[in-house]
Order: sequence, then structure tokens, then C-alpha cells
Amino acid sequence: MQIITCKELHAAYDAAQVGNEKTEVLKGVSFGLEEGRSVCVLGSNGCGKTTLLRALVGMVPASGEVTIFGKNMNDMNRREIAKHVAVMTQLSEVYFSYRVSETVMMGRYVYQEGLFGRPGKKDYDVVEQCMDAVGLLPLRNRALHTLSGGELQRVFLARTLAQQTPILILDEPTNHLDLRVQAELADYLKAWSKEPGHTLVGVFHDISLALHLADDVLLMKRGRIHTFCSREEILSSGALEEAYEFDVLRYLRERGKELESTI
Repeated sequence: MQIITCKELHAAYDAAQVGNEKTEVLKGVSFGLEEGRSVCVLGSNGCGKTTLLRALVGMVPASGEVTIFGKNMNDMNRREIAKHVAVMTQLSEVYFSYRVSETVMMGRYVYQEGLFGRPGKKDYDVVEQCMDAVGLLPLRNRALHTLSGGELQRVFLARTLAQQTPILILDEPTNHLDLRVQAELADYLKAWSKEPGHTLVGVFHDISLALHLADDVLLMKRGRIHTFCSREEILSSGALEEAYEFDVLRYLRERGKELESTI
């Protein structure tokens, strides 16, 4: 079952204008995401990965069609979309001083009725579980502006998880994290994606981490889909080398051998 489909997605930013012409970031992207699959979006810098993730949930202006569980996204309000898809974007500077637990609770707003809806016991339980999952319980009362980049990354991941949606869209979720936390987070996301009805879509800068998590790989080049196939196919097809324009797998193998020789 395809839970998200997009047809002929085109997107461009005003900031990309040169004279009176816009430079397209997405150039007619079409594909479908299958329920229960973990999909990693790969490609060199500037190929449109982040723009694609944002376009899938209406965070950037785009032409074309996106459906979520068979319903056109243009016919859905923000709350309805947020009950199906949770999005974690790249970390930006924090301008507010909420506590960690208050920030994670923001992920529960879609389930609170009315303008001034108050969280219930289930909301508090979910927030507790999500903070525990990413190791935030000791920091629950800390203000955001006192946290490190890695700690902030975990806060916003916990907030995303607190939405309890069947689809997670993550843009560079392991940025700013030290190696131990990266490994723990990767294991958690892999376990989450294997639960029935869960679908993970993520952009990862680390190709080896992406291939560890992925069932399928969506490979982009210059605003278009170069290849969309299983992890096994991407490793044997030569597509990575074509998209990145250098021998990616050879580089990864040599890096692994260099590491082995030092330990």
C-alpha cells in the first residue's frame, strides 16, 4: 500500500532567482512510498533532498500533487496532516527558553481539543516515554538555551516522536550528535521502523548510516530522482557512483579498512 505519493513535483525558491528567472530545486519528481518501509534519501549537496521532504508535507510552495493515505494534501488541514506525518527538520538556532519537557509536549498538540486544550495523562505518559527513548529524562527541566547542539537534536527528535504518527520524516537527525548517541539513535530508529505500520523517510549525510537503516534508497541528482530501489540494488547498480560522481563504495570500503588497521 502506497501511503504517500507525489506526481510531477516542482519547487523553486524566490531566493534562487537570477534576474527574472527562477532556478528550480525540484524538477518533476514523482514516486510513491510503501507502508512499512524505511526510505533514505541520498544525493550530493544541493540536489533537492531537504526541499523534497518539506514539499511532501506542504512546508514549501510546490506544484504537482501529493497524496497522504490516498487523500490530496491540498484537501487536508495542518492538524490532519500532523496526525499522519511527523517532521523533524534540520536544527536551527533556538530563540525561546521552554523547558525540555514542555518542548516535547508540543508534539501532542494535535490531540488536544480546542484553542486552550490541556494535556491529559496519556499525553504526559507519551512525553515521558519519548524523553526516555532518547535519554532526556535527566534533562527534563533544563531550558533549551542551556543545551548543547546534540542535546537539542534529541529534544526535537523526542518532540517528533511524541506525535505518534505512522510516518516519520527526518532531515539529518544525527547532526550534532556524538558517535555513541548516533549509534543509539540509529538503533532506536531501526527498531521503530520495524514496528507494524511504521514508515520512516530520512535524509542522512552519513551514507553508511543511511544504508544501515534503509530498506529502500531514493537517490537524487540535480533536482530529479536518479534511482529509487532497494538497498541491495543500490549497492550493485553503480547508481551511487553516477549520482555522486565518484566511487562512493570504494571510498567506504577503504575508510573501513583504514579503521580496521588502527584497532
